[in-house]
Amino acid sequence: MNPDIESILISEEELGAKVREMGEEITRRYAGREPLFVGVLKGSFVFMADVLRCIDLPCSVDFMAVSSYGAGTESSGRVRIDKDLGHDIKGRDVVILEDILDSGTTLHYLLKVLAERGPASLAVYTLLDKPARRKKEVKAEMTGFTIPDAFVVGYGLDYDEKYRNLPYIGVLRPEVYGG
Repeated sequence: MNPDIESILISEEELGAKVREMGEEITRRYAGREPLFVGVLKGSFVFMADVLRCIDLPCSVDFMAVSSYGAGTESSGRVRIDKDLGHDIKGRDVVILEDILDSGTTLHYLLKVLAERGPASLAVYTLLDKPARRKKEVKAEMTGFTIPDAFVVGYGLDYDEKYRNLPYIGVLRPEVYGG
């Protein structure tokens, strides 16, 4: 375990099992259709890659970069799109694969923007849900794990661009981020 990690919250094995379950659920739900999967960079890339390998459907993939955090640990409340989709989503089934639903600020804004573009359907699948921090209500079709109000890293999640490569979700020691 990395010395900056206080504890492992979700093991590599637990992540693998949940990702397979989510991939199977998406395959059932979208059977006969060809969804567009949207990852919100940068945190979702590991989760998204693993889920996609568990989905048995023809599909397309795209990414957005949307930020409300900057370099800190608290959402600024202001959201901006840094990279938009390259696909037209009008009439498409759009599935957002998100790493963590925290304050809800970013996803709430993103869902509003994408809904205005006329998709046939718009859904969110999130690996982690941290309801204690919620400021904007967002409904996820499926959540992998509900977690406590702790600063977590690993499996794509970072602090100051570090720890994304950890194969588990760990709680970062407060002294590392000044918490």
